[in-house]
Amino acid sequence: MDIWDWALEAYAQPGAPEACLSLQDEHGQNTPLLLWAVWAEASDPGLLARAADCARSWDEVAVTPLRRIRRTLKPSHPPVADAAREALREEVKAAELRAERVLLETLAGLGPSGGGASTLEALEGASRAWGPPAPREALAVLAAALG
Repeated sequence: MDIWDWALEAYAQPGAPEACLSLQDEHGQNTPLLLWAVWAEASDPGLLARAADCARSWDEVAVTPLRRIRRTLKPSHPPVADAAREALREEVKAAELRAERVLLETLAGLGPSGGGASTLEALEGASRAWGPPAPREALAVLAAALG
């Protein structure tokens, strides 16, 4: 299964969206990087570091600016009609999702998957590579949701 289809299925698991958003918003983590690490069963610190560098760069260029715009467009902005604002917000949301897909597909091309790490081990490795690691308990919530 390709990484995008796998990520969609993983994100659809009960509790996964909430765990991902918590890790992203409360602990500064990168959801595509975390999901890629699980998909790849990533355990190699060198590969995780390259992946984190790639994710950091793309996050700065594409994902974060789109997310910021999407969130800014959430409340009403009179005199702009709510329907027009919401339609634009949905287009930005689609672009943000596309940027995350580009990142996942790029990460999938960095090296072979199947590193043998458990879900929690892969999440911990990716979290460490990204920057200050998220609390193990928060990563364990996502690991449990992903099964």
